[in-house]
Amino acid sequence: MIVHGQTPQNTDVAVAALTELGAPTGRLEQATADFRHLDQVRTLAEQLTEQHERIDLLVLNAGIAAPERRTLTEEGNELSFQVNYLAPYLLTRLLERPLARGTDTRTVALGSSLHRAANIDWTDLTRSKRYSRIAAYGQSKLALTTFVTALAHWLPEGHTALTVHPGVAETATRPLYGTTGRPAGEVAETVVALCDPGFTVVNGGYYEGLELGQTGPQVTEKRSVDRLLKLSEKLTAALEPAV
Repeated sequence: MIVHGQTPQNTDVAVAALTELGAPTGRLEQATADFRHLDQVRTLAEQLTEQHERIDLLVLNAGIAAPERRTLTEEGNELSFQVNYLAPYLLTRLLERPLARGTDTRTVALGSSLHRAANIDWTDLTRSKRYSRIAAYGQSKLALTTFVTALAHWLPEGHTALTVHPGVAETATRPLYGTTGRPAGEVAETVVALCDPGFTVVNGGYYEGLELGQTGPQVTEKRSVDRLLKLSEKLTAALEPAV
């Protein structure tokens, strides 16, 4: 099992928690990359590809609440759009070969019910004219859901990809939902269940909890899908890891 974190300290904490829950320490491999920097994502993908001939499960769990004030990354992307979407998009694309070699590979992305009320502002993707943290966060999750839904159509037979809104957890994103949250561990149980290859899922499906949910209309609108994929490739520049 590969445990990814933004920093070595983050992964140390995660590994310690997993070990306490009974995970065998010898099977926990640590990997770091700060998704605020796409070059680190490329380096991570290069390392994983070199060290692992195949990958059977990819969980796109990294995510942040959009900041109160509009913030750009060094690449010029709105922060939550890059961390919540562009970085996972790039990592998934760069891991295509080891994922394709896996057996019954499954990609599980953590989405949000807020994507249904969101829109992608094609003329002002960084929202320089009118910034709202809820709009920015929703835009990032709409893009992620759209990509993963499209990804399902490219996969080898028997492989699956899905998006899930596992519930509102008591994390930094909770205030965006205007409701109380559940303990993160309880919410994570839903993700774990969907990762189980024995749990039958609809390829390309969007789940709310363990039930198949309804996506926003843009998710499957061909023009929007094509536009997002072309834009994503442009914004991530090279689809090869840094040498």
